[in-house]
Amino acid sequence: MKLITIPNLMTLANLICGCIGIVLVSEGQLKEASIFMFIALLFDYFDGFVARLLKSSSEIGKQLDSLADVVSWGVLPAYIVFSLLSKQSELFTYAPYGAFILAAASALRLAKFNIDTRQSDSFIGLPTPANAMIIATFPYFFEKTTGWETYLVSPLGLATYVLVFSFLLNAELPLFALKFKDFSWKTNSIKYIFLIGSFIGLVLLKLSAIPLIIVTYILLSLYLNLKRN
Repeated sequence: MKLITIPNLMTLANLICGCIGIVLVSEGQLKEASIFMFIALLFDYFDGFVARLLKSSSEIGKQLDSLADVVSWGVLPAYIVFSLLSKQSELFTYAPYGAFILAAASALRLAKFNIDTRQSDSFIGLPTPANAMIIATFPYFFEKTTGWETYLVSPLGLATYVLVFSFLLNAELPLFALKFKDFSWKTNSIKYIFLIGSFIGLVLLKLSAIPLIIVTYILLSLYLNLKRN
């Protein structure tokens, strides 16, 4: 069994980025931790792409990917929420620890993904990177003084987020995957429209667009499921 392959090295780079992010959060550098989360996302996306390109997919690569994701998309995002809650929860000393419900929900989501044969072409439940990308914006929203983003990172907003998204991670909710078997408009029109709209949103709203993009992704998937059924 070949352990050292280019895709596996990229997966391990994802894991290392998650570990560095955790250290940065412990040092109070939340924005820098978010940057490493975005870098981890690149490694997480391209390890599978490179594995298919080089035809070097393996069972150990699949398991290693989930182990790395538990760190980068489970523990690190939960730790960021914990840190933000700790800065605000003066009356409830132990309340911030509730943030780690997200880490547990993410681990459960990843374990289920590995054995769920229904998720080859689509997702059942919110993918962990989607949840993590929203949380990666929180340190930047925390410094804002106006706008809906300030409510999202308030203690009530964060507590609500933890509960709602822990549920969404493991809900029996079919979501379309941004995977392309071909690049024709006819079979991928929804995906292209979503990607174009997301790009425009990022240009206009920058980081504030990311939570809106993920919510749109969920609502669009619900609409497609209702239309299909």
